[in-house]
Amino acid sequence: MIHEHEIPSGSKIYFGQLAKKKRDLENKASEFLESCGFEQIVTPNFSYQTHQSIDDTTKLIKINDGENNSITLRADSTLDVVRLITKRLGRTTMHKKWFYIQPIFLYPTTEIYQIGAEWINHTNISDILNLNCDLLDKLDISYFVQISNINIPLIISKHYNIDIDIFKNGQIDKLFDLNMSWLVDMIYIQDAKQLQEKLDTIPTILQDECQKLINIANQTKHKVSISLLYYNGMKYYNDIFYQVIANNLTIAQGGGYKSNEVDSLGFALYTDNLLKLKQQDKNE
Repeated sequence: MIHEHEIPSGSKIYFGQLAKKKRDLENKASEFLESCGFEQIVTPNFSYQTHQSIDDTTKLIKINDGENNSITLRADSTLDVVRLITKRLGRTTMHKKWFYIQPIFLYPTTEIYQIGAEWINHTNISDILNLNCDLLDKLDISYFVQISNINIPLIISKHYNIDIDIFKNGQIDKLFDLNMSWLVDMIYIQDAKQLQEKLDTIPTILQDECQKLINIANQTKHKVSISLLYYNGMKYYNDIFYQVIANNLTIAQGGGYKSNEVDSLGFALYTDNLLKLKQQDKNE
């Protein structure tokens, strides 16, 4: 029996002080991003399934429209923003910097509120990473940043015939079992200095991609760690990817991607995890 006051698991309700903190957080983020030249966009809650960017389609909440086309509740905002700006609104705006404050929805009833920014036709990852960190500083959040290069595990997988799922699932024990000393070294490398020192021992086919991480670490205003073998499951990221973590919570992630042959950058902050951090700080 379902009582009147119950809500589906994964759904969200905000009230009282929590609702106020959420609004204040979103307002501060909005003001900051606008001051950096970003304009706001709110995308439709519904998308055609073929436009979604989730590898695991079982996570999509699906229905059919009046013409029996398969549509889903929005499961990601990044490609929606780029697609709508470049394909639908391109004749009415030339603006390249956009932000959104809205939830995504995953099967069966999960809502994830996000604050995100997309920088269309821009490729300097240090710019978006610095922007992301500056925003978190503005929100008075303590954190650390981990950067990766999606191309590194992809090249290793293809060149050495290693299942990409090993990287996707973080199965480090299986990488140790391969008895490749250079691969073991890559597991332990944690920063740009260590990577520079070990660069000559890494296969030539990977050195350019590793050098990208060194360059970005040196260009970024904030201290970053490096995870050479991390592989993100979002299918549109195709180059540098980063995560921002605090108290074992992922509070943001972003990177470079290509949509409609346009290279762009973006990030998303996870509103609920930010609110949890604020609550933890209050309780300490």
